[in-house]
Amino acid sequence: MKLRSHKHKGVLVVGTILVCLAFAAVVGWYFLSSLHQNTPETPVQPAVQAEPKPVSITSNSLFSGNTFWGRNINKWSMDSELKTAYPFSRLNEFNRDQYDAWVTGLECPTVAGFSQTVAQEEATLSFNCSPDYLPEAAKWFTAVSLANNHTDNRGAEGFAETKQQLDKSGIQYFGNYNPEVLEDACDVMSYPVTVKYDNGTQKKHTLPVALCGYHGVFRTPSQASLAQMEKYSKLMPVIAMPHSGAEYTAAPDQIKMNSYRSMIDHGADMVLGDHAHWVQSTEAYNGKLIVYSMGNFIFDQQGAAEVTRSGTIRVVMESDTASSESLEKWLTLGAECGAYHDTCLQKAEDQKLEKLSLNYSFGVVGSNSANKITKPATPAEQTAIEQRMVWSSTMSQLKAPYKSL
Repeated sequence: MKLRSHKHKGVLVVGTILVCLAFAAVVGWYFLSSLHQNTPETPVQPAVQAEPKPVSITSNSLFSGNTFWGRNINKWSMDSELKTAYPFSRLNEFNRDQYDAWVTGLECPTVAGFSQTVAQEEATLSFNCSPDYLPEAAKWFTAVSLANNHTDNRGAEGFAETKQQLDKSGIQYFGNYNPEVLEDACDVMSYPVTVKYDNGTQKKHTLPVALCGYHGVFRTPSQASLAQMEKYSKLMPVIAMPHSGAEYTAAPDQIKMNSYRSMIDHGADMVLGDHAHWVQSTEAYNGKLIVYSMGNFIFDQQGAAEVTRSGTIRVVMESDTASSESLEKWLTLGAECGAYHDTCLQKAEDQKLEKLSLNYSFGVVGSNSANKITKPATPAEQTAIEQRMVWSSTMSQLKAPYKSL
């Protein structure tokens, strides 16, 4: 009996232990399960996408000769239903949206509240272009040269107001009617470009580009004035737009040729001239393009084909081999160059930026202002313009990084 009783007690003890262990396992499982449920899960961080890097810069631009909306153009405009939009009403036929920038020579001051009759303007050859046209002009033109023989027609005060009116309209400007005002010869533009990125996207941006204007109708700009281009050419593209020479001639005289060639010697990447009111010849000097006269673009002269046709110059600038870091620095600076007489050149020097390697390609886009309105040239007119410019010959003599489109 004792042995049986002892055996029975042992079974009970073992059973009790097993029950306790099972209970403990259940409690432990429940506890761990609750703990797991109450512990917040660490969120999965999305992968950080790198900012796209610029890989190339392109600027497709159009440069044109004399532009003016005084005298008869103002009369034609006021007689039309389009009013101040009239002079620009067919410029859409040049496909403006395909270009990053348009630059022209504005051959008149823009002073508010001043008016003359057509007869008075013809008698005095002293002009004014109403600032009422500037909102329309700003839809087309990025920048204008003020370096010519008519921007002083309303005096120094009128010239100062012209710059103020252009500022209000958002049109950049450069040059002075007096080429010996050295600080006005060149100015850095916030120049529109198209930027391609390493992720395949494209964006519009701006790049610092120096535009230089030289009035040489009554005198030849001094070497000191032309030398202003040198400090810019060390760091950025330089485009010279002189206004000089004999009017109504098909080719430049030797004085004009010497002056324009000197601009290349002083660092200009190209020279795009006007004033003659006719299209003139071109040449490749030291492998670079010189256009002696682009002719009238928007102007009221109507007497003959010579004064109504124009050879506007298409310029394509493309970055060659440049690091994304260098491109980013130049693009960042470009956004700061829109103000007149800004400090962009000094900032480029202070930042020790390296000059971008650029390729330049050129083409002619003919225009015609007959029948009182500027529009694209006909195929026959285009051919005649290129022949006058001896375009094919000049293009064949360009040297890298300059070439024909």
